[in-house]
Amino acid sequence: MSKLLTMRKAIAEFVPDGASVALGLQMEQMIPFAAGHEIIRQKKRGLTLIGPISDILFDQIVAAGCVEQVIAAWVGNVMMGSAYNFRRAVENNQIKIINMTNFTVALALQAGAMGVPFLPTRTALGSDVAKGNHFFYQAFSPFEPKESLHAVRALNPDVTIVHVQRADREGNAHCWGNFGVMIEGVRAAKRVIVVAEEIVEPEVIASDPNRTVIPGFLVNAVVECRYGAHPSPVQGYYKRDDAFFRQYHEQTKTTADTDAWLDHWVYSTDDRRAYMNQLGACRVEDLGVKQHAYAAQADFGY
Repeated sequence: MSKLLTMRKAIAEFVPDGASVALGLQMEQMIPFAAGHEIIRQKKRGLTLIGPISDILFDQIVAAGCVEQVIAAWVGNVMMGSAYNFRRAVENNQIKIINMTNFTVALALQAGAMGVPFLPTRTALGSDVAKGNHFFYQAFSPFEPKESLHAVRALNPDVTIVHVQRADREGNAHCWGNFGVMIEGVRAAKRVIVVAEEIVEPEVIASDPNRTVIPGFLVNAVVECRYGAHPSPVQGYYKRDDAFFRQYHEQTKTTADTDAWLDHWVYSTDDRRAYMNQLGACRVEDLGVKQHAYAAQADFGY
């Protein structure tokens, strides 16, 4: 049965107000900006955002007033530094922050995926990350020696949204490049939305089973969205738009500037096609892959 939906319908159905949403799980690539913009357009409220390094997507969703809490290792503009809207929200006590590290976000999602309440680790021992943080609890190894450890609480997002290169209509998805904590986030989530650069026939997915990192039975909705991760890169499709990150940094220093940015890039564009038309054909062409690097053919015969 096809799970193919429009972005508007997928967000409306699977991202209710008050939901915990995992986004940007692949670090600095394949960040689902198009999904985030639809969350903003639908004026979702009271969300908890979960992710390691979300780049400027979290900043935009915070600026739009959608967020109540952030569980993350870092929020900002990877290329330029500060994320002004996130910083303003924190300084004005408008959102709650739970400070994690990249690795402890991964452990929390892995624990959720495994169905266990926590996972033990040595990480963050001796640091202030765990201080006053209910995601950490001191534990002692039951084996010799009885060393002190951190137990990291499990995370089970209400919905995880990921961007991939291609998927079929049932949600079986191919992805290559840096996974970050995408797989843990998908397996831990109660609902999953897969956004793909292109929807392909099941035979294409079945031809390379080792690249099928997300099985369809875990997926609730599939959305076809070309350039849905812009301005972050998608390996094999388009590169990172460095100029866009620089421009965002300059154009969102004040609340008024940010409101104007959101009006221009989010509220005035009904969908990703309108967004890309606004970006311009020359710029889109420049982002395309200039030197292809194909994998060698694999023979799965027997």
